[in-house]
Amino acid sequence: MASGCFRGRILVVDLTTGQVEVQTLPEHVGRQYLGGAALGLWWLLRQVPAGVNPLGPANQLVFAAGLLGGVPVSGTSRFNISAKSPLTGGLAEAQASGWWAPELRRAGYDALVVQGVAPKPVYLWIHGDQVELREASHLWGLETGPAQEAIREEVGDPRARVALIGPAGERGVRYACILNELRHVNGRTGLGAVMGSKRLKAVAVRGEGVLPLHDPQKVRDLARSAAERIPREPGSFHDLGTARGVVPLSLSGMLPTRNFQTSAFEGAERLSGERLRDTYLVGRGTCWACAVACKREVRIDEGPYQVDPMYGGPEYETIAALGSCCGVDDLAAVCKAHELCQRLGLDTISTGVTIAFAMECYERGLIGLEQTDGLDLRFGNAEAMVTLVERIGRREGFGRLLGEGVARLAHRIGPEAEAFAMHARGQEFPMHEPRVRASLALAFSLAPTGADHVEAPHDVQLEKVTDSFETFRLLGVHETMPVDELSQRKARAFHRLQRLWGLFNSLGMCIFCAQPVGPLTLPELVDLVRASTGWDLSLEDLLRVKDRHTALSRLFNLREGMTRADDALPRRMFEPIASGPREGQRLSPEEFRQAVQTYYQEAGWDEEGFPKEETLRALDLDWALPILAEVKKKR
Repeated sequence: MASGCFRGRILVVDLTTGQVEVQTLPEHVGRQYLGGAALGLWWLLRQVPAGVNPLGPANQLVFAAGLLGGVPVSGTSRFNISAKSPLTGGLAEAQASGWWAPELRRAGYDALVVQGVAPKPVYLWIHGDQVELREASHLWGLETGPAQEAIREEVGDPRARVALIGPAGERGVRYACILNELRHVNGRTGLGAVMGSKRLKAVAVRGEGVLPLHDPQKVRDLARSAAERIPREPGSFHDLGTARGVVPLSLSGMLPTRNFQTSAFEGAERLSGERLRDTYLVGRGTCWACAVACKREVRIDEGPYQVDPMYGGPEYETIAALGSCCGVDDLAAVCKAHELCQRLGLDTISTGVTIAFAMECYERGLIGLEQTDGLDLRFGNAEAMVTLVERIGRREGFGRLLGEGVARLAHRIGPEAEAFAMHARGQEFPMHEPRVRASLALAFSLAPTGADHVEAPHDVQLEKVTDSFETFRLLGVHETMPVDELSQRKARAFHRLQRLWGLFNSLGMCIFCAQPVGPLTLPELVDLVRASTGWDLSLEDLLRVKDRHTALSRLFNLREGMTRADDALPRRMFEPIASGPREGQRLSPEEFRQAVQTYYQEAGWDEEGFPKEETLRALDLDWALPILAEVKKKR
C-alpha cells in the first residue's frame, strides 16, 4: 500500500519469457527495509537460490531506489543495484546517484527486478505505466555514449534517464559497471557483467507527475535549510570535488601509491583537485535536486589524450587508482583513462588496482613482455596504463586476464603474487590505507561485498571533537580515538557508525549531504523520513534497517560458501609501509583478530561469524531462520 513517497510497487521483468508483472510491496516491508540496499537484499535472499552461477539465468538484478529517491532534497537521488557477484561469488551491491532513481519513483515503482536471460539483446523502456522490451542487437557492442544517444532518439525523449552497460559488461569483465547519464556509476562488484549476461543493454525510464509526499511543506523547509548550509567556498566539495583530498592524504601518509607499497606520492600535486580545476575542468555537474554540485566535467582538446566532457571527470578514487596507485602523475592520462572506463563500462577502482598489481608483478619479474603483449608495465608508464584500460574493457590480449580481477590473476601467477594482490573477498581495495586509517581494516575485511570504503565514517572524524561529533554521540560513540588505533573500542565504534552509512544506502542518502559530512542532522533526517512517508519512525527504527541488512548479508555470503576465513586482508597489510610519513607502520595480526571478534559480538554473531538465532528474532527476521539452519547443517 502506498504511503507518501513509498509507492508500494515492484516491477518484475522476466527476460526469458518477456513477461512483465507489477507486484505489490506491503507497507510493513517498506517500514522494515525502506528501499535501496536492504530492500534489494530482502528480495534476493528470498528469490535467488543458493549456489547459482552469477552469470547464469537464475541470478537476478534488483534496481531499488532509496526510500527518499525523488524527494526534492539534496542528496536523495541514490539507488542500489543488487545481485550475486561474478567478482566475489558473494553479495553484489553498488550505489549510484544521478537522475535515474527519481525517474523510476515518478513512474510509480520502488524497485525493478530483472530475471532470466533474453534470447537476443534488448533494452527496457519504462514510460509512465507502459513497459516495453525493445530490440537492442544494433546497440550491442556500442560504447555507452552512442548507445544512450541512440536509445533516447528511438524512444523520442531526450530526457529519458538511461542506466546502461558498455562493451565491458557485454563481454563479461568481472568488474564491469552500470552507468546512468554516462557519469553516475554503480561501480563495484561486477553488476555490469551480470546485466550483460542477461543480454540487457539498458533500462530507460521516464516518469510522470510529481512524487507524492505526506507533508510537502515540511520537506521544502528541510530542503531549504540544508541547502543554505552547503559550503561553496574555494576548497569545498563544490569547488574541488573529492579530489581535494589527494594532496592532504599524500602529506599525511594515507595515499595508496604503487600498489600500496607506500602511502605518499611525489606526484600528488600534479594529480590534485586544484590542478584539475585550474587545467581541464570546464564544468561542475550535479545530481537530481542537489545543491552540492560536486561532479567534475573535464575537456581536453590537445595533446595525446583528448577527453569528452559528456563522460564527466575523475573523482578522488579514480585519480588515486589510475594515478598514484599505478605511479602515474600525468593528469591528462588519468582523465583519459577515466573517460575510457565510462565509455566501456568499467569500475575505475578495480581497473586501477588490477593494473597496479600487474605493474608490480612486472617489476618483480613474475610476468614479462611475452605476457603483457609487449607493454612495458613499470610503475609510472602512463601510456601503458591507458592502453591496458581499453584492452581490459574490450577483453583483448592481456586485458582478458586483467578483466578477471586481482584475486584470480594472482592465483594464476602464483603464491608470491598473492601476497600483494590487494583485495578482500575478491574485490580490489579502494584508495584508502588501512595501516593508517585503522577502522578501514574492518571495513575492507568485513564488508559483505568485499573491500568497501563507504561502510562507515573514517577514523579521521573520530580523532577530535568537531561540530559533527554530536552525530557520533547519538550513535553511541562518545570518545575520541587515534586514527591508527585498531582496538576493541574502535571495533565497537566502527559497528555503531556503520549503522548510519548503511542506513543511507537504504534511504538513498548521499554521505556528502548528511551528518557527519554534510549539513542534514540526524534529527532532521528522521523528520524528513516522517514528512516524506507519514510513518512515525524513530532514529533507532531506521538504524535497525541496517542491522537487518548486516544480518541478512552475512547469511547470503555464508549460504554461498564464505566463512570467517574470508574476513581477511592481504599479507601486505601486516607488513610495514615502505617509505613516507608513515614508514614502518603496519597492522598487528593479533589486534586485527581481536577487533574482528569484537565486531562479531557487536553484530550479534557467534565466534564463527554466524548470526545468532536470537539476533534474527530480535530483528523480526524469523523468516530467515531456516536459511541459517540450512547453512549450519551444510557446515
